[in-house]
Amino acid sequence: MNITLKLFSIAKDLAGFDERQVQFNEGDRAEAVLRHLAGLNPRFEQWHSSVRLAVNLEYVSNNHPLQDGDEVAVIPPVSGG
Repeated sequence: MNITLKLFSIAKDLAGFDERQVQFNEGDRAEAVLRHLAGLNPRFEQWHSSVRLAVNLEYVSNNHPLQDGDEVAVIPPVSGG
């Protein structure tokens, strides 16, 4: 199935892209996105527990099932003041 990944901030820097179409397997869950990113750059491992995922503009758990055509935003931790 074809998923659109959108990356922001440090996630974009680590992956080297801000948006890309990626193929996933039927039955994959949102956590597959994190595994995919860690395969591109092992430094993603350190962000695994603090990254939020949003599927089609809604925050989801890592266990959320992916569907063909989904848009998955990878949102790293933010700070500011």
